[in-house]
Amino acid sequence: MSSTPIVLITGASSGIGAACATLFARSGAKLILAARRQDRLKELALDLEQAFGIQPYLLALDVRDRAEVSRVLQALPPEWAAIDILINNAGLSRGLDKLHTGVVQDWEEMIDTNLKGLLYVTRAVLPGMVERGRGHVVNIGSIAGRQPYPGGNVYCASKAAVRAISEGLKLDLLGTPIRVTEIQPGMVETEFSEVRFHGDSSRAAAVYQGLTPLTAMDVAEVVLFATSRPPHVNISEVLLLPTDQASTTLVHRR
Repeated sequence: MSSTPIVLITGASSGIGAACATLFARSGAKLILAARRQDRLKELALDLEQAFGIQPYLLALDVRDRAEVSRVLQALPPEWAAIDILINNAGLSRGLDKLHTGVVQDWEEMIDTNLKGLLYVTRAVLPGMVERGRGHVVNIGSIAGRQPYPGGNVYCASKAAVRAISEGLKLDLLGTPIRVTEIQPGMVETEFSEVRFHGDSSRAAAVYQGLTPLTAMDVAEVVLFATSRPPHVNISEVLLLPTDQASTTLVHRR
């Protein structure tokens, strides 16, 4: 890895993505921050510039749009093009319906973002890593990819796919120096539940009631740790849970 790595973070405007941006900025990395919400991204960039004196390169990017992903990432200026670390963080959940009452539009959004978006971005960035002989792909998965829960059918399937893709990538990249890490968080208090419940704040707050969930920064610290190991060490996967959580469905509430 170069002494000043170039780090591309998708879904960087909030939550785990924004926390990763903060920690990597503090570590002195050059940041490419991608998200749909440019207003939020600009606010974050201003904060990072004031705190750490760095100027991130901002991308307006909807990972679901294959043509846009290809066009935007191919158009990176030469000084930003050699991406060392890709953090595939863009993802979301919608609804908690049983499959037979599920909203197809919610399914499409989850599959297009969590699965196809991750594939499109990885496909655009990875050839350069292979060519340069260096790089690290970090996929933000979920405990939901290991163990489904009631009403989580399609979301859990999309995260199980992220796990399978991460494993497959390691097989494809064997013999190259490129590393692949999948981070699988349990309950993290971000906008995740609010997005899932289409902006219902009280329903979202109830998810974390009576327990201490992970923070976005807890996850970002693990990402930074994994990507800063010596070149011969690959943190293949990390299942990261709050102490109050034992499985997807078993949590301790006070």
